[in-house]
Amino acid sequence: MDEEFTSGGNKKSAISQLWTRLSQIYQSVLDKWTPHSRARWAGTLVLLFLFGLRIVLQQWYQGVVDRTVPWQKTRWFAAVILVLVFLARVLYAQGWYIVTYALGIYHLNLFIAFLTPKIDPAMDFDAEDNGPELPTRANEEFRPFIRRLPEFKFWYSVTKSTIIGIICTFFECFNIPVFWPILVMYFITLFCITMKRQIRHMIKYRYLPFTHGKPKYQGHEETTGKVVSPK
Repeated sequence: MDEEFTSGGNKKSAISQLWTRLSQIYQSVLDKWTPHSRARWAGTLVLLFLFGLRIVLQQWYQGVVDRTVPWQKTRWFAAVILVLVFLARVLYAQGWYIVTYALGIYHLNLFIAFLTPKIDPAMDFDAEDNGPELPTRANEEFRPFIRRLPEFKFWYSVTKSTIIGIICTFFECFNIPVFWPILVMYFITLFCITMKRQIRHMIKYRYLPFTHGKPKYQGHEETTGKVVSPK
């Protein structure tokens, strides 16, 4: 018991000494910069300029991304081109299989989130009020399928991760030697198991992850009460 108390006290003492030492170093650096007022203010202005430039670039980048929202086919065509460029790079260099496997697993997770409803029927105990159900009456309002991962965020994540993967192929530290056929077989097995579970989930809770427009429903009276006039 005494040994545990002594060891705990030693750890706290070491941490306090380290913190004190860091504080002393920080204070000594500040003291050295005290006479250099011009250099200090110049550094402050440079930091303020960089901070403002960062905000401007973020706003410009966000504006460019927002303008691509209506161009769905063009966005996905560019994403497919990026994926093909990444695969061509990997096949040509004969390496970076770990990066390829990690990128494939990440894309698979994004795809599953894209197919999954935002409110999971298996976890929602109040599905009658909040669930993405289909209408069953003619006068019932149509409610489209709400995804856990929206289409734009799905595309954005795929594009950004693919660009990061392409950049990683230019660094040898990510080229870890592995036996790639095992990774391919494991990815195919994981893909089949995951998609099988997702399809079972769709069949069990009777939903489709795709919505095309706003369908019109006719009531029973409208379909059976028609009178065909003779010609």
